[in-house]
Amino acid sequence: MTLQHHIDSGRFQRGFTLIEVLVAVIVLSIGLLGLAGLQATGLKNNHSAYLRSQAVTYAYDITDRMRANRNSAIGGNYNFVAGNAIPSGSGIAQSDLAEWLTSVRNNLPGGDASVVVNGRSVVIDIQWDDSRAGGASQQHFVFNSEI
Repeated sequence: MTLQHHIDSGRFQRGFTLIEVLVAVIVLSIGLLGLAGLQATGLKNNHSAYLRSQAVTYAYDITDRMRANRNSAIGGNYNFVAGNAIPSGSGIAQSDLAEWLTSVRNNLPGGDASVVVNGRSVVIDIQWDDSRAGGASQQHFVFNSEI
C-alpha cells in the first residue's frame, strides 16, 4: 500500500507576492529618476548651445554691418569696449553699434561685447553669463575676421 501525497502546486502560487511588486516598483522608480536627470542635463546643455549660437549670429551680424560700411569701419568708428555706454549719434556706425549692442545685452544673459578694428582685421569678443548650464559662468566667443 502506497500513500500518495498529491499537492496542488497551483493552489499556492497565484499572482505576485507583495515583495516582488515592491522590488519592481523600486527598480522602475530608479530608472525614471535617472531618465529625469538625463532630461534636465540635456535641457541645460541645449540652452548653453543656444546662447553660443546666438553669440555667433551676433558676431556675423556686426561683421556684415561693418562690411556694408567698410570705410567707416576701417576708420575705427566701430571700435567699442565692453562695459561702456551704448554709443549715441546719428552716423551709420553709431546706429549699427547701438542697435547691435542693445540686442546683445537684451538677448544674452549678462551679455556684453567689444569690437576692435585694426585696418581690415576685426576682433569681436562677445561674453555672456552661462552659469545656468553649470559650467564656467562667464563665456566668451571671440571672432576674428577681415572686412
